[in-house]
Amino acid sequence: MTNLISAEGLKKLCDEYDYLWKVERPKVVLGVSDAAAEGDRSENAEYIYGKKRLREIDSKLKHLGSRLKVLKTASAPAEPTMVSFGCWVTYEEDSGDKRCYQLVGPDEVDVSIGRISIDSPVGQALLHKKLDDEITVRKPGGEMVVYITGISGTRPTL
Repeated sequence: MTNLISAEGLKKLCDEYDYLWKVERPKVVLGVSDAAAEGDRSENAEYIYGKKRLREIDSKLKHLGSRLKVLKTASAPAEPTMVSFGCWVTYEEDSGDKRCYQLVGPDEVDVSIGRISIDSPVGQALLHKKLDDEITVRKPGGEMVVYITGISGTRPTL
């Protein structure tokens, strides 16, 4: 798993960690404490749910904490000549469909806004390629051939 992240992505993860630690967890701890004070814990739904939610929060905090320790910020070159982390890559499939994705680390993936993992099959196939290269992408559903039609440090308009 790649340990690269953009400055924007790192801030987002830090904000999530801080929110869980400083806001959400104390609120749940208080709720669990109040529910425990009501008596029989074995039949107290608020207590049971609160403890479950607390375990979920602690698990997420542990995951975020370990990721934040190893992540390194990186950014795309202003005028890239080959595909690298943070670049926006436009390619055309054999069918004529055009796609545009930014290669990001696994902590920032969001296909709905065009961000795919540099570790994904498509990301790996595109990495270190140049404009006009023809690439065979091996996906779980089979192979596809694509042609790189654009590489940019900022999101292009299609």
